[in-house]
Formats: sequence, C-alpha cells, structure tokens
Amino acid sequence: MKHFKVYGKQDVLAYTRLRKFETKLGECIQVAADKKSIEQSLQHSAAPYVLIGIPEDIGVRANYGTGGTDSAWPSFLSAFLNIQSNDFLTGDEILLLGYFDFSDAQPLIEQNASSYDEQIDAYRHAVAMVDEEVEELVKLIAANNKIPLVIGGGHNNAYPLIKGVAKGLHKSGKIPLAQINSINLDAHADFRPSEGRHSGNGFRYAEEDGFLEKYCVIGLHESYLPQNVWLDIVNNPFLDFITYEDIFIREKRNFIQAVAHAAGFTDDNFTGIELDLDAIEDTLSSATTPSGISALHARRYVNFTANNCKVAYLHICEGASLLADGRTAATTGKLISYLVSDFVKAKEEG
Repeated sequence: MKHFKVYGKQDVLAYTRLRKFETKLGECIQVAADKKSIEQSLQHSAAPYVLIGIPEDIGVRANYGTGGTDSAWPSFLSAFLNIQSNDFLTGDEILLLGYFDFSDAQPLIEQNASSYDEQIDAYRHAVAMVDEEVEELVKLIAANNKIPLVIGGGHNNAYPLIKGVAKGLHKSGKIPLAQINSINLDAHADFRPSEGRHSGNGFRYAEEDGFLEKYCVIGLHESYLPQNVWLDIVNNPFLDFITYEDIFIREKRNFIQAVAHAAGFTDDNFTGIELDLDAIEDTLSSATTPSGISALHARRYVNFTANNCKVAYLHICEGASLLADGRTAATTGKLISYLVSDFVKAKEEG
C-alpha cells in the first residue's frame, strides 16, 4: 500500500478548529498508535469503525466522466472533525486511519497518452492499481473485526471494497465463503460490462469474480439504465432493483418500504452499504442530477440500513467539492459528515 498515508494526531488537529468550552470530534477521534504498522494500530484500537479516504477520480475519468471526486475527502474532514463531541457521538468510536494518495497517476497518464482513447485505456489500467491497494487495506480492517467507513472517490472502489471485506470476513471466520451482499442507493446500477475497470462496472466485476452474492439497487433512474444491464438484472435472481420512478412517480411503494425491501433481500449475509451522492438532488458529483432523492432520504437510508443490516462496510462516493469543469459546492463535505455520523449513531444505538 505504497500510496496510503497514515494520520497522526497533529494531522487531525490541523483540520480541527479548537474553541474554548467546547470539544470537537477531532480532539477525541482515535488515530493510529503506530504509523509504521497499520495492523498493530488496528489491533491496539478498541474503536469498532475505521475511517479511510480514497480521494481519487481515476475511475470516473476511465468511465468518460468529469474529474473532481478527489476533492470530497478534505472537504469532509474539515466538516466532520469540527462537529461537537457529545453524548450523541463522542468520536472515540472511530479510528481515523488515513487516506490514499493516487495523485501521481493523472499527470503521468496525460503526459504520455498520445490520444483520448489511449488515455482512457491508461486510466482503466490505473484503476487496477487502485483496486489492489484498497482491497489489501480493507481486508486487513475486516479481518480485525472492524467496519470500514470509506469516503471516495469514484464508485469504482465498490469492487475492491466488496472483494477485500469479503476476504477479511472469511479470514476472521465470520463467513464460510469470501462472498457478501450489497445495497446501493444510486441513480445508476454501475453494472456495465467488464470492459476494463472504471466507475461504472465495479459491481459487475465483483459479481463475476464471485465476491458479490446478492445486489440490490434503490432509486435507479430508468432513463440511465442500459438495456443490456436491465436484461442482466431481471434474469438473475441474485440481483434486484427498485427504480426512482416506481418510488416517487408511480408511488408503488414509499422510500422506506423500498429500503426495507433491499434490507430483506440481503439479510442472509453481511452487506456492504453503498451511497452514491449522484442520487441526491442538486448535490455536486460526477453526474449531478436535478431530479433525485433529498438529503433527508439519504440520511434515513443510512440510519435504516445501519439498524437493520449485518453491515460489512459503509461506502459514500462520487461527491465533489470542485469538479474539473470548474463547478464548486461548499456543502458536499458537510453532507457526507451528516451521513457518517448518522451511520455510527445508528449502529451504536442498535
């Protein structure tokens, strides 16, 4: 994991705005006991949740998308470490381990690729490098009986998360096979063909490689569902989905009923909880939508799944504070902060 940077206490306090008579989360959150040994730090910590960042947009660019998903992590940290430490969430439940820095990949690709097609191919090869390092770390976290809280980054990271956590849970003896389920709140299925790794096919690779058993998508936008993907889903009993239109336009069931259906569909195994921020209306992401769920829906989704699923990991991805085309948003990090704190509170209360 040569690209992983471990945080120390001073790194965390640099993000934390100290104030007299108050205690911020950054003052209480756990950090690595040994920056040179991640495994010893995991074994030393009593925190059940391990927070890591994957601030990259390699997978998004490999999927012909607009770069910028690498900007959400520092924005999130600035918000999250400055919320209040109190009886609702103290902060010592979480080990803030560090983040991956893959920033050396983009300039190398853009300087050496002779055409746009060659650039796309190079990005797809680079995603494989990201896969390998992310898988290695989350496998270690899961094998030490902790739940990874992962902030992206592109949705390409669903594949190494599913694969690594499944292997880690199997290694710890919690599951007989290295295979888990996943629920994804997303406008897109991210089940495109295995044409080389990118942000649009992480679940396809996980399913084809045998690490993803059951997969349910909530809030899928019918206008952005390729026909071949639709046919693959409806012909596979281990795949399920509930479209945005069925929930909010046709009103066949309400939002919580849809989430409850997904929780029931996947309740036979550990389940990765996925939330793509492009599902949330007017939230800056690689595929911002004018018609989506509300932030309140997203918070309810995280709360419900934390309470009602055997959670393998939490993955919040595709958000951005600054996109490559110049668009900016000041609240993306704060939104992610709400979602992470909601998740931990729900798990601790449950």
